[in-house]
Amino acid sequence: MEENHPDYESLGANSTLLQNAIAGAMAGIGEHCIIYPIDSIRTRMQVVSQSGPAKAIKDASRTQLRQQKNLWKGVYSVILGAGPAHALHFATYEYFKDKFSQKDILQTNSTFISNQLIASGTAGAIATLAHDSLMTPFDVVKQRMQLRDSTYKTVRECARVVYTKEGIKAFYISFPTTVSMSIPFQSVQFATYEYFRSKLDPKGSYSPKTHVIAGALAGAIASSITAPLDVIKTLLQTRGSSKEVVVQSASGFKDAAKIIYNRYGIFGFFRGFKARVLVNMPSTAISWSVYEYFKWFLASDKDDKFIDRI
Repeated sequence: MEENHPDYESLGANSTLLQNAIAGAMAGIGEHCIIYPIDSIRTRMQVVSQSGPAKAIKDASRTQLRQQKNLWKGVYSVILGAGPAHALHFATYEYFKDKFSQKDILQTNSTFISNQLIASGTAGAIATLAHDSLMTPFDVVKQRMQLRDSTYKTVRECARVVYTKEGIKAFYISFPTTVSMSIPFQSVQFATYEYFRSKLDPKGSYSPKTHVIAGALAGAIASSITAPLDVIKTLLQTRGSSKEVVVQSASGFKDAAKIIYNRYGIFGFFRGFKARVLVNMPSTAISWSVYEYFKWFLASDKDDKFIDRI
């Protein structure tokens, strides 16, 4: 007798906002923690410094990977912020994706893909705005602690010093740039993930392999497109720790872009490009895999045996 399993493709609509939020929180914490050391290297490669890119890359990789533990500095800031931020992110995404999808009358495969891409991309943009509003201050603290010469011992100390010296503005000075980067990044990521997922698994079943591959491809494409904006965001978030007056005085997107271009030329906007892609490919794959698993697990029939869902 054939077992009666729930239709995985419909779980997004049937699962509750709480279930989506829990799955999102687990995905966010897992994603950021696992690839955190690589993210630290990316931050140090992107920071504008007088020592030059070659020394920054060398200092941020070989020696620190072998001898130092400070590649994990600031990880608690990510744990504190990523859980609630990703919970809000994925819950908002599922809610609006379902709302937008319900308005479409799907007749052909090509129409299906087109409508799904639009619904996923738009929902991703809205979810990103909610996510970044909550996560940006934690991201500022994280990047300050990731710097090679950071002296902060705890997340609380870093947040207190930044607030005392630079005020509340320091936690949100990069917000416009972050949003201008994150909205296209997440829109592309969500849309391409849904696209590759539908191509790799047309039946829409729960498939860890599909989620990993689709997530990795989506992360690589989205991170490549938005790399220049990420470099600008890093400069703005770490400007208070710089010893250069011109960097400290950067007040927004235009100033940061000008500093980077004058110092390194057009290639300056791609500092840390490889590290960014290497961070986002596995992190996006992990995020989607963990999220899809917990969404499936939480939305499965209560009568199912526990061992069948792990």
